[in-house]
Amino acid sequence: MRILALDSSGLVASVAVLEEEQIIAEYTVNYKKTHSQTLLPMLDEVAKMTELDLNTMDAIAVAGGPGSFTGLRIGSATAKGLGLALNKPLIHVPTLEGLAYNLYGNEGLICPIMDARRNQVYTGIYTFQVGTLRVIERQMAISVDELIKRLNGWNGAVTFLGDGVPVYKEQLEKGLTVPYSFALPHMNRQRAASVGALGIRYYKEGRIETAMEHEPDYLRVSQAERERAEREAREKEPKVRLMTAQDTDAVAAIETELFPDAWSRQGISDTLNNPQTVCFVEEKQGLLTGYLMVYLAADEAEIAKIAVSPEYQRQGGGGRLLLALENECETRKINKLLLDVRESNETARLFYQNSGFVEDGIRQGFYQSPEEDAVLMSRQLGC
Repeated sequence: MRILALDSSGLVASVAVLEEEQIIAEYTVNYKKTHSQTLLPMLDEVAKMTELDLNTMDAIAVAGGPGSFTGLRIGSATAKGLGLALNKPLIHVPTLEGLAYNLYGNEGLICPIMDARRNQVYTGIYTFQVGTLRVIERQMAISVDELIKRLNGWNGAVTFLGDGVPVYKEQLEKGLTVPYSFALPHMNRQRAASVGALGIRYYKEGRIETAMEHEPDYLRVSQAERERAEREAREKEPKVRLMTAQDTDAVAAIETELFPDAWSRQGISDTLNNPQTVCFVEEKQGLLTGYLMVYLAADEAEIAKIAVSPEYQRQGGGGRLLLALENECETRKINKLLLDVRESNETARLFYQNSGFVEDGIRQGFYQSPEEDAVLMSRQLGC
């Protein structure tokens, strides 16, 4: 059996050709160049030096992750391209199992660690039993403190290897209570030969896949994907802004839906254009969900309208609109908020009370359609 093995999952780029009883060639580089610059030229050099016919390969073993997102993509793309071109199966070797295989025959626990940033490592816990690599804890992304806690719960010595060692060595030394050691330089980084040797075992066990089926195992999303998810989440969050003329129709639609004595579109437009008013709207994903219109006079602000579309009520919209008004009042040195509310509107009265308003009195017969008294409320801002 002859295997081509690739590993570009970490800082190291490595290519190897091996058979069951020997390594025919191995080319490993741990330097500043990117894997896109090194991996294919290394493969080409190995092929030239060994007069290799890639068609003689039985399979292609590739370190399938976790690791550097860019490195994994380059390695996987290279393996998939070769597999498709040569019509050869792929052997997906988990990166940390390949690393652990560097220490074949070690009698204690083996803990490869790769720096995953943010004080986390990609890691797993392994041992050898009767010459076979056994997985004690599958590869994962966890904090260094959590890894130390787990290892201190096991009996026996632990050997560490991987590019996470120089980053977290001091932290490991301070936290570990079990015996430990660090692998020597010739076996402490990724090697394609180890990926290939383990790949031969997996091939015999039937653990192969087609080039089309192969996907790298990232364990967690990339920074770009995290940033995109955060950006999309922010875009979904409600936003309060000043009302514009383009909002008039949407505000009028909510008015009509909520109030028997709804303001007309013209009334809303006149209020918006009044120099003694300030008007806010809240929108969510481009849809207007609520609004607030306020008259200003000296150091007081009277809330003329505040409303939230029925399907978006009880989601904090009213509170966000009031907060925007409070910030505006602070800027304008306004000390007091005033409003009136239908006496029968218990829900609105409770909302205002929870927002710091107190009831000051009754204005009889203030509302029409139907006729009803208005409860006068106010709130001192203390600006």
